[in-house]
Amino acid sequence: MKHDIFSLKGKVCIVTGGYQGIGETVAGYIADAGADIVIFDIADATAVAERIAAEYGVRAKAYICDVTNPEAVEQCINKAAEDMGTLDLLFNNAGICLHKAALDCEPKDWLKVIDVNLNGVYYVAQAFGRYLVANNKKGSIVNTASMSATIVNIPQKQASYNASKAAVKHLTKSLAIEWADKGIRVNCISPGYIRTAITEKSNPEYQKIWVDSIPFKRMGTPEELAGAVIYLLSDASTYTSGCDIIIDGCFTVV
Repeated sequence: MKHDIFSLKGKVCIVTGGYQGIGETVAGYIADAGADIVIFDIADATAVAERIAAEYGVRAKAYICDVTNPEAVEQCINKAAEDMGTLDLLFNNAGICLHKAALDCEPKDWLKVIDVNLNGVYYVAQAFGRYLVANNKKGSIVNTASMSATIVNIPQKQASYNASKAAVKHLTKSLAIEWADKGIRVNCISPGYIRTAITEKSNPEYQKIWVDSIPFKRMGTPEELAGAVIYLLSDASTYTSGCDIIIDGCFTVV
């Protein structure tokens, strides 16, 4: 390419929830685009970081981080910035899902989903945004919402998840407006059904209904999310903020 507008070379990108699934896979693609990688996860993702560094020839480090703890998040942001020399990009991806009917959902169930999926996204975005502002830097954030922010999934009952992802989508738009004059872009992707180790453990009857309902007649793969994330992180999207890209094999179109 004469104009390598999708390159992330010279950038440092935080990936939350990078131990497995979407986070792990997309982190590799971000590294392939040239960025050094910082993984935040509740699990020890050191082996993932080491593999990414060896495979793509970038720097990569992992930090155990509970995204629901704002003090821990701030400490990890500061430590990562110190270790890597700077921070530029954030793929704010950590999340959980609970298939539980609203009538049966206990307060602790509801709060856990909201705490990880909404509060965690906010705490990491806030700490990252504060770092950028304090260091007079521009940056880009990509949050992981879901097609569940737009539609209500069936047959599984997951009101807590749907509500949390709808909130992430609107949080993304709100931060985009607040931080536009600071040179911080905030966008989100909304994946449909993506085949990962987690979704493969879902009820087989659910999986059949999902696939039958997807016009593409298959689930997506984590790899199929990487292009949108790289676009939104890169200089190819410098006039794009507050955007939600739905990647769902046409599920929400019909």
